[in-house]
Amino acid sequence: MGAGLLVIAAGALWVASKFSWVRLRSFDGLGEPRTLLVSGADWSAALVPLAVALIAAAIATLAVRGWALRVLAVLVAIIGAAAAYLGVSLWAVRDVGPRAAEVKNVAVSTLVGADRLSGGAITAVLAAVVSVLAAITLLRAARGASASKYQTPAARRSEAVSPVDKGQSERVMWDSLDDGHDPTVGPAQT
Repeated sequence: MGAGLLVIAAGALWVASKFSWVRLRSFDGLGEPRTLLVSGADWSAALVPLAVALIAAAIATLAVRGWALRVLAVLVAIIGAAAAYLGVSLWAVRDVGPRAAEVKNVAVSTLVGADRLSGGAITAVLAAVVSVLAAITLLRAARGASASKYQTPAARRSEAVSPVDKGQSERVMWDSLDDGHDPTVGPAQT
């Protein structure tokens, strides 16, 4: 489930990078007035790399267990926080005109107006929420994962049928083997 949420969050960040975040209107007095759209990838260049990082994390969830999955979950939460920051940055800037003009190489003196288009930023914040939910899911999965998950069925049956005396140290078992005795056979069976 965590990997699926990560793929959804990555897709949402990619979509947010394609949305228009700011509409600029400029007029230099020489030609027609121009309207330029600033995409999410232009406004916040980190959106696509964060989406790629979430895809990589989704793939990594298939390969890691235990403490490595916990570390991955923390990294996913950090990526989610970064995505939320990028989304909120559109609303945090008081006047988006100068920043958008800088991104599109338009002289600030020619700006007539700038409008925020919130669809992309909202999508980025929603992607951040989904990635934090994925991080929580991964943390919960890491708690239940065990290293013996990949133990073969024959080894599990062998342990269930004839468990080795856990009281014996490994050194004592090796000494028994050196003396020609089978340490897995109890004293009554010799």
